[in-house]
Amino acid sequence: MVIEKDIWTALEAVMDPEIPVLSVVDLGIITDVSMNESRASVKMTPTFSGCPAIKLMEKQVHDAVKALGFEEVSVETNFDVQWNTDRISAKGKEIIKNFGLAPPPQHNGNIDMNQLAHTTCPHCDSENTTMKSPFGPTLCRSLHYCFDCLQAFEAFKPI
Repeated sequence: MVIEKDIWTALEAVMDPEIPVLSVVDLGIITDVSMNESRASVKMTPTFSGCPAIKLMEKQVHDAVKALGFEEVSVETNFDVQWNTDRISAKGKEIIKNFGLAPPPQHNGNIDMNQLAHTTCPHCDSENTTMKSPFGPTLCRSLHYCFDCLQAFEAFKPI
């Protein structure tokens, strides 16, 4: 018999298309899971309203939960819970760092440019870094440089 924990475990195998080593669970976009014997329901929130990958993630979430044997699976994307980078799990932040991106700091709703400008290097853990541009290859990333290991790196912006 499938229990709710099995659904969460299945969702841990669904990866974010932009950071393919980070699950949708650790990214914090899964906001609710419910089930009965034949039906499962998953609610999720996008990282931003124009997320181009949301339909792909909905399908992957649906397929992962359906594979558990439910007759019916619904996946609803809504903004009932607003996503922000504080929703990324501690495990998720470690995964982001190991992927080569500086993870976002915990901000509890207080975001300022100092948090973005003073970013720890994900390669050598140095704080001797500088922000080269607040605009990276995607909306959620900024560009930085480390003076100690001489590496350029991207940081996941606090949102």
